[in-house]
Amino acid sequence: MLRLDPFRLETPSTVAEAVALLHAHGNAKILAGGTDVLPNMKHGLHEPDVVVSIGRIAALRGIQVRDGALEIGALTSLHTMETNDLVTKHAPGLARAASLVAGPQLRRMGTLGGNICLDTRCLYYNQTYFWREALGFCLKKDGTVCHVVAGGKKCVAAASNDTATMLLCLDASVELQSPRGVRTLRLEEFFVADGIKNNLLAPDELLVKVRVPLAPPRRLEGYEKLRHRASIDFPLLSVGVRFDLDATGGIQEARLVVSALGARPNRVNVDAYKGRALDDKTIEEIASLAHSKCTPLTNIADDPEWRKDMVPVFVKRACRRAQQSAHVS
Repeated sequence: MLRLDPFRLETPSTVAEAVALLHAHGNAKILAGGTDVLPNMKHGLHEPDVVVSIGRIAALRGIQVRDGALEIGALTSLHTMETNDLVTKHAPGLARAASLVAGPQLRRMGTLGGNICLDTRCLYYNQTYFWREALGFCLKKDGTVCHVVAGGKKCVAAASNDTATMLLCLDASVELQSPRGVRTLRLEEFFVADGIKNNLLAPDELLVKVRVPLAPPRRLEGYEKLRHRASIDFPLLSVGVRFDLDATGGIQEARLVVSALGARPNRVNVDAYKGRALDDKTIEEIASLAHSKCTPLTNIADDPEWRKDMVPVFVKRACRRAQQSAHVS
């Protein structure tokens, strides 16, 4: 049985208290829903001296429409997101992405902020200490060698956060708070391409809120996920699409994001399809483009060639789901 090493638990009731604790203790870890952090601590992947549990901070929960955006508190549960009327109305693709995370019990515990800040995952990283020791550890934790890319100097552990894929499609931003104040980053700027730490969250900083700009009248959204089982599993691929149509049905703006490939979700540029109708021919071409631009690695425990073959399949599924979900703001 895996056990937790000793740590000191702090339970602040305000954001200011939480970030002050993070600032005061260099080796600290944030605990929200705990669905990923606690298993990783049992595996020895995180070894904090202090755990700051933010579950008592009521200000971090809630969903509202304000100043032209859908605002979602970082502690809002994934279950709440998948069932909330404001989310299903203004960001149906995001509601669907939340609904496909793990199983119902974990969605009731897991939070939006925790999913966005989810640690990257790799076949050679998410193992027990004894397993990793036998392999000589890896670049991400305790070692100096990447077992995925020979001679690699940058970790390619994969982003596995379903909501981030769709939030990037929707041009979302995140609000971060530290003892130095509040800053806002576009989610596209928040993620970086190094799996050791694939985001710009500072050690004493807390993600407090997510803002999703309200959609124009003719928006279509779709999200699809490849995994072995219909629940529990992390994605082998996650695909999000968004299309804003003009009055004639032509594509005005488009986003395609494919994740679970590398350390940050991969945005595939589909600007060339502006002005086109979202018909079968366009969808086939977008799927073919994604196939050429996406390269799965051996960082996830399945055949990368098969996963690459699945890229166009799931891009087409996401596009067709978008066709069926005309958005009215």
